[in-house]
Amino acid sequence: MTVTDDEKIQSDLLYELEPVVAENLERHIKLAKPWMPHDYVPWSQGRDFAFLGGEDWRPEESKLDPVAKTAMVVNLLTEDNLPSYHREIATRFGRDGAWGEWVGRWTAEEGRHGVALRDYLVVTRGVDPVELENLRMLHMTAGYDSGDKTPLQAVVYVSFQELATRVSHRNTGRATGCPLAEQLLARIATDENLHMVFYRNLVAAALERVPDATMEAIRDEIVGFQMPGAGMPNYVRNAVTIAKAGIYDLRLHHDDVVMPILRFWRIFERTDFGPRGEAAREELSAFLAVLDGQATRFVEQRDKAAARAAARRA
Repeated sequence: MTVTDDEKIQSDLLYELEPVVAENLERHIKLAKPWMPHDYVPWSQGRDFAFLGGEDWRPEESKLDPVAKTAMVVNLLTEDNLPSYHREIATRFGRDGAWGEWVGRWTAEEGRHGVALRDYLVVTRGVDPVELENLRMLHMTAGYDSGDKTPLQAVVYVSFQELATRVSHRNTGRATGCPLAEQLLARIATDENLHMVFYRNLVAAALERVPDATMEAIRDEIVGFQMPGAGMPNYVRNAVTIAKAGIYDLRLHHDDVVMPILRFWRIFERTDFGPRGEAAREELSAFLAVLDGQATRFVEQRDKAAARAAARRA
């Protein structure tokens, strides 16, 4: 297949999916319940910092579990890069018609997440606001670039990424030890789940129209998957900390993110793939077996380490 052929498939698919986008946008708007970021912030706990005559942040003021604090910062910095994400989807999906309306709607909804998380953390003095702002500047200046993903690859990627973000937010909330933070992160996770459903439905429609090309995109995005915050400072170290705490790890990625979506698309039941699609499905199956094995080993090692730590404490 030549580059020209591939580009034509992508442009034709965007046009063919326009009615599906419109239908799912209408569905999304009916299901999405409006919420106000300021309602989830305990403003009565706030007070001035030294610049206005108050006191600057001190570590002992944070009531958050240390690991949950790390996860909340990672989640917030990921949300902060919204301008880059908007550029990514607007460039690939366009700004006209139903596609353009969705791009705007999605961006507006995602924008609430960063606002609410930052207000909560600053008002409750959950983290050092100076360090948080410095990290935000570094991360947003670097921006996010997904490379040369096609529109089809992009919509497949966000199907998995939105669900991964939902799982991460929900588990972070449970780990905070703060009912208010858990309530806020559960609300954000609900948004992320609705976004996942929107993208997942588009991929399902693409599978009906161009099954081989879509199957190849699914293989590519699962095999090469990275969270959009992977480029932030200290990401690898923080990701290991989050994984060890069970907030987001390989087992969750395999069991709660990748496999449910693949089952929805009936990837391993379909009979409409040609040679290219079949080859991509076989490659995906082999990769998933490796991923499952890695997840099992990680959990076993984590459990052993926890047992040793418990024995030392005893």
